Amino acid sequence: MRRYLLPSLLLGSALSAQVGINGPMAGHVDFFEATIWMQCQGPCSARVEYWPLDRPDSVMRTPVQDSEHDRANAMDFVLDQLLPATTYGYRPVVNGRVVDVGQPLTVRTQTLWKFRGDPPEFTVAMGSCAYINEAAYDRPGEPYGTDYGIFDAIADKRPDMMLWLGDNMYLREPDWGSRTGFLHRYTHLRSTPELQRLLRGTQHIAIWDDHDYGSNDADASFVNSALAREMFDLFWPNPTCGVPGVAGTTTALSHADVDFFLMDNRTFRVPGSMSTMEPAMLGTAQVDWLVQALKYSDATFKLVAIGSQMLNTDPQYENYSTIVKERADLLRRIEVEGIRGVVFLTGDRHFSELDVLPLADGRKIYDLTVSSLTSGTYKATDQNELRIPGTVVEQHNFAMLTFSGKKKERVMTIRVFNAKGELMWERTI
Repeated sequence: MRRYLLPSLLLGSALSAQVGINGPMAGHVDFFEATIWMQCQGPCSARVEYWPLDRPDSVMRTPVQDSEHDRANAMDFVLDQLLPATTYGYRPVVNGRVVDVGQPLTVRTQTLWKFRGDPPEFTVAMGSCAYINEAAYDRPGEPYGTDYGIFDAIADKRPDMMLWLGDNMYLREPDWGSRTGFLHRYTHLRSTPELQRLLRGTQHIAIWDDHDYGSNDADASFVNSALAREMFDLFWPNPTCGVPGVAGTTTALSHADVDFFLMDNRTFRVPGSMSTMEPAMLGTAQVDWLVQALKYSDATFKLVAIGSQMLNTDPQYENYSTIVKERADLLRRIEVEGIRGVVFLTGDRHFSELDVLPLADGRKIYDLTVSSLTSGTYKATDQNELRIPGTVVEQHNFAMLTFSGKKKERVMTIRVFNAKGELMWERTI
């Protein structure tokens, strides 16, 4: 077996020594099951113990796992003895000892509400573009990452879920050419002290964009595309990594009366600058899957997460408007199929805004762009015809979506906050 040299943080002593951990972090939590991701800061043998919060003496245990050097000692633990609408406490056990992470660890399974009552209220936090400085490999000059306290500001809001909208980390030149490089960059991100409280405080789902896929603006030609997907799957416990007929990072999940469609804008991407190939953002198979899945969905809100802006009409940078035919076809098919409640959630641009596309029959398609968390911010200079005035934010920020109301009267409230957690603007759909 080929051996890989990992960063010094991952080089541990004997298993008998107690090692620290990154996380733990809950992935998507369903009705009967939840996945907990955890990374040991050295070789370890670990399990997760869990119990109904109101019955702390009823402890259940996952099987013990031995960490693997070639997976950066990262592991997924499946809690598979859960019941709906129940809150569970859990704790990591490493090398036979309980690890105290300094905060309560809980997951709450989903409520079985259909045919029984109103969907529950819940809140989703979201953001994109999280740059964590590492001086040895950053470009010379002023650090690009600042305001790490934004992660605590998000945790303070106590969201039920965190959606990462791409560029969740920034691969550098030494990283994207090897497995060792990818493992180093992911480990560097997950070791960030300011991130731990947020990782441990809610469940997390994610898409990717160019900087957690490869180099800047990397597309389907990237030679390590398959390795990038393997690493994404290792560090983000999404429900699946790929959907029927689409072998990328695409996946989908439901929470209450909201369906999430997490798209892959890299694996099949052909840039708009190509003259001898048909430009693509998602590719034919993924677009077909998305339209069919949206049509099938009976959710009140259908949230489609893509790394690049969808509705911005200015064809520059990596906006979907640079992929003229595919973008027009996707929007046309949503309209012709009569699909309602579609909201695109995007990142990438290092500023935030809300766009809206009115359709002929009165329906509206929205695009909420949320960027950036810690990366350098830019001005919104685009000539965007669909921008809603008063929604541009040109500083570090994050968004919260709250879904509330009775079954036939559901509303989605959008709130955008600055890095200190102060409200910048609010809109209700």
